[in-house]
Amino acid sequence: MLSLLAATGAAEPIQWANLGLTPGIDLGFFTLRWYSLAYLGGIVLAFWHLSKMLKSHGAPMAQRHSDDLFFYCTLGIILGGRFGYALFYKPELFTSLELFKLWTGGMSFHGGVLGVLLAITWVTRRNNLNWLRVCDYIAVGVPFGMLFGRLANFVNGELYGRPADPADVPWAMVFPSDTLGLARHPSQLYQAGLEGLAMMVIMLALFWFTKARYRPGLLVGIFTIGIAAARFINEFFREPDAHLAHRVAETGLSQGQWLTIPMIGVGLIVVAYALMRKPATGSSAAAT
Repeated sequence: MLSLLAATGAAEPIQWANLGLTPGIDLGFFTLRWYSLAYLGGIVLAFWHLSKMLKSHGAPMAQRHSDDLFFYCTLGIILGGRFGYALFYKPELFTSLELFKLWTGGMSFHGGVLGVLLAITWVTRRNNLNWLRVCDYIAVGVPFGMLFGRLANFVNGELYGRPADPADVPWAMVFPSDTLGLARHPSQLYQAGLEGLAMMVIMLALFWFTKARYRPGLLVGIFTIGIAAARFINEFFREPDAHLAHRVAETGLSQGQWLTIPMIGVGLIVVAYALMRKPATGSSAAAT
């Protein structure tokens, strides 16, 4: 996609406004935003794929458990993502009703992860399921949402990247919401590629073509390392939130990068734990 965009721009930056993108589907009385559809599409596709995984040998839960997970993980993504954004990036939201205006944007990936983990904990404890193996299965579907969500960010013209020289970056773009009018990296597409598409290929390949699913914690550990590393790399191109730009100036790393470092550490520990333990027997929980 970037090569196609580059071909239209030559040495001049691409004008995002000329791409003909819209924020959503205009229904007359209401605009169904792509951002909302991205969240919904990612969750539905992940649920569909989880149902397929549960039909394979050695599943740690039954279909009825995935139905509960679908509901609680959706709440975890939305509430965790929003509260995480306020906690990690904009604490002043806790003193305002703006906190509950989800349609204005502002969701934290790290908060969403915490929300999903709490949802998984709730469901597994209620049903006496193996928490780590359930996390493995859930992790495989997360890149679907990451891909759709980042593409929606691009379509909305939001969360754009840092300034870029069109002579060096032919696909650099000018976004209308940028008051400075600078050519910038379309970092949303970088994130869609690394955090979404690349992680999707890795996780699907590990699940369907290896025996990683039988080592509790291996899939979720690899996912944690991969998604955190991808986010760390992408943050070098993504424009920091204006009120947190001082963090980059002071430390050389963005707030998002600092939050990914402990994630990589946790992922390494989980992978080491998974590799040191004996593989699961492969007995299926689908019959329970």
